[in-house]
Amino acid sequence: MDFEPWWLIFVPVLFALGWLAARFDFRQMLRETRTLPDSYFRGLNFLLNEEPDRAIDAFVEVAKLDPETTELHFALGSLFRRRGEMERAIRVHQSLLNRSDLPQAEREHAQHELAQDFLKAGMLDRAESAFEQLKDTDTRYALPALRSLIRIYESEHDWPRAIEAVRTLHGLVDEPVPQLVHYYCEQAQGALAAKPADLDAAQAALDAAEHAAEGSGRGGLSRGSKVRTAMLRARVAALESDSKRERMYLESILADAPEYAGLVAEAVLNNYRQAGEEVEGLARLRTHYERHASLDLFNVVFRELRAQQGSEPAWSFAREALRLHPSLLGLDRLLEAELAAPSGEAGKPPVPGADLSLLRSLIHKHTQRLDRYACRSCGFQARRFYWQCPGCNAWETYAPRRLEELE
Repeated sequence: MDFEPWWLIFVPVLFALGWLAARFDFRQMLRETRTLPDSYFRGLNFLLNEEPDRAIDAFVEVAKLDPETTELHFALGSLFRRRGEMERAIRVHQSLLNRSDLPQAEREHAQHELAQDFLKAGMLDRAESAFEQLKDTDTRYALPALRSLIRIYESEHDWPRAIEAVRTLHGLVDEPVPQLVHYYCEQAQGALAAKPADLDAAQAALDAAEHAAEGSGRGGLSRGSKVRTAMLRARVAALESDSKRERMYLESILADAPEYAGLVAEAVLNNYRQAGEEVEGLARLRTHYERHASLDLFNVVFRELRAQQGSEPAWSFAREALRLHPSLLGLDRLLEAELAAPSGEAGKPPVPGADLSLLRSLIHKHTQRLDRYACRSCGFQARRFYWQCPGCNAWETYAPRRLEELE
């Protein structure tokens, strides 16, 4: 293509157009800046100087002078919520919702922010009502609202509504919710705790749990949920006086998830005891301990060994176990069992002339902080085992071992 000299006329024309556009934008920016109150710039200055309290006061003054600034109201509401000033955050977002001229998109935004305020303030009933108004919309707040409702139903232990909400979530997005299995397990546990126990409802809930796991896309039940369903099925079998089926489920836990043996050791012993096979039951647990040692299992084996064979074999087992797996908590447990023995049945102390009561009191002070389970997610510690952490509400985050074993 040949170059034409007259094309050069476009260069100054384009330059002039660019200069005019920039000058227009600059003047527009100056006009908008002059309309902003001084409090706005003071607030920005306070934020830059890391003075959030004074910045909030300045922005509140701006909001009073210009109530149409919805973005500033949203920013203030979020700041109040982060600082824990829930009453002020709620008031800001409610004032937005009370405006008749608020566009629909911003109204839904304000509704979502208000629901979060109620949730953080612990006003679950009002938070639930606010999220309910958003879950059936087609906006970007529908999914967050549904997830928040699931958390609310969890905290209220409303398992049927939590299950329904998860099903609704699955209809909107292909997102696995592994805790759904535990929702059904909670239903089964509630049915077993009823007076009288509703065994049919418990069985139906456990069947639903396994069906939910198969359809979750995670390859079936997780290790923890498999243990929990087996424990609950063993409990159902025990209430139905079907000791053979109960033993099958308990033995499956020992075989498939040996680290959870401490949670079912007492149930295993009771099953063997009812069949008149307590010696075989003790041997089964002792063999399991030799392969998969744990403090909870050590405690059960030591107590049962002492009850069946006396203090000498029990102490002999304890010495060897503590030699292979040194543990202050283990020593504390066996001293507790020895001191709790009926009068006249206590054996000789491990050291002649030793004061077991004094020895145990000294050790116990150091073992109290170790005699806990710990959440792998948030570190929350508890004396009993939880399937859902009371601290962060996560599922299956507790290892089935005491804190001392994890250190």
